[in-house]
Amino acid sequence: MQIPLNELFTSEGKEKAYTCEIETDRLRLRRGSFPITSKEPISLRVQNLGGNKILLEGHTSVHLSMPCDRCLEPVDVPFDLEWDEELDLGRTEGERAADLDEQPYVSGFNLDVDLLLCNELLLNLPVKILCREDCKGICNRCGANLNHTSCTCEQISTDPRMSVIQDIFQKYKEV
Repeated sequence: MQIPLNELFTSEGKEKAYTCEIETDRLRLRRGSFPITSKEPISLRVQNLGGNKILLEGHTSVHLSMPCDRCLEPVDVPFDLEWDEELDLGRTEGERAADLDEQPYVSGFNLDVDLLLCNELLLNLPVKILCREDCKGICNRCGANLNHTSCTCEQISTDPRMSVIQDIFQKYKEV
């Protein structure tokens, strides 16, 4: 959804509230595309601060289905997003890039709400996604999910190039 911001620049201090439905149904990243399983409308408040600056405040709640980093089972990941950001629309794209203040969701005097949501989700992604703390993962040989079954694969795989180092460790191993 595109929100035209030029109507706010008629007078300093003017503000407007928006409730926007999330139109996208997936978060697309380099590492994959993740479906949005639950979403609430985005509540936005935009205020003219003067001098081509606006204050953008908003919040929403979104759930994504993402794979567990160990066993690849789908995990429902909740995001409660809140943002409070000051945007300077008088700056050029070059000035923004030089200050590392990129705003891909603002184009001219238009605000793309779906790009804003994707940007906030990307900034709030967890470092590691686990289905549970004690997730055992998958077997690196047969691919069995070790949370559901045990496999009969040899657990220690020795690299023949490392046999000398392994002999040293065996020699000085404490009992």
